[in-house]
Amino acid sequence: MKHALITGASGGIGSSAAIRLSREGYSLYLHYCRNAKKADELKEKLEAEGIRCRTIQSDLSAPDGPDRLLNQIEDPIDLVVLSSGTAPYGLITDLSDQEAAAQIQLHVTSPFLLVKKLTPGMVARKAGNIVFITSIWGETGASCEVLYSMAKGGQNLFVKALAKELAPSGIRVNAVSPGAVSTDMLASFTTEELSALQEEIPAGRIGKPEEVAEAVAFLASEKASYITGHILSVNGGWN
Repeated sequence: MKHALITGASGGIGSSAAIRLSREGYSLYLHYCRNAKKADELKEKLEAEGIRCRTIQSDLSAPDGPDRLLNQIEDPIDLVVLSSGTAPYGLITDLSDQEAAAQIQLHVTSPFLLVKKLTPGMVARKAGNIVFITSIWGETGASCEVLYSMAKGGQNLFVKALAKELAPSGIRVNAVSPGAVSTDMLASFTTEELSALQEEIPAGRIGKPEEVAEAVAFLASEKASYITGHILSVNGGWN
């Protein structure tokens, strides 16, 4: 049986990725930070379909988060989907040092430590997949989301560098870079703001979490066997 770890599985993209990957025969570790209710609901839904699941609680914005998560894993991991993330909005001068440290821990340090601990098993088996959920802002940058853009840009370069390092061991590392997607990150937008946003997007609409999940499933599959170090934009032509 193949085992996948999905961080941020209680979120819109993470939960959609879990549902999509369950169709590929994965047993799932569903990580969440605070939203135990959504994580449990997802677990119940998947178990009702015969999927083996386990929820894992850990705050990856805290220094002890990675070890807390890893200590709850009992199987060799074949696929890691790194989907945890929040996006504080505001001028760079409005963000506290504590917020900055937590965001770097969440988006950069914790993923680095998780991958560092999980890759030796993949190397030993000469197989494995790592897929990051980054962001369009990691490619183009965004005013009032400077910290988030910086962190996601770091993830993109981590993907490219790590892919080169692990390719000789049969391990692929890629990222899906979504544009505007209908998740809780857009929950604070007004109807007018959402309408204006859609007008900026050539496809004329907001993306769906399921569309991002399809890209994750593709990159994790043998159909993408010669793709590594790639940042796959899923943004409706918005850039």
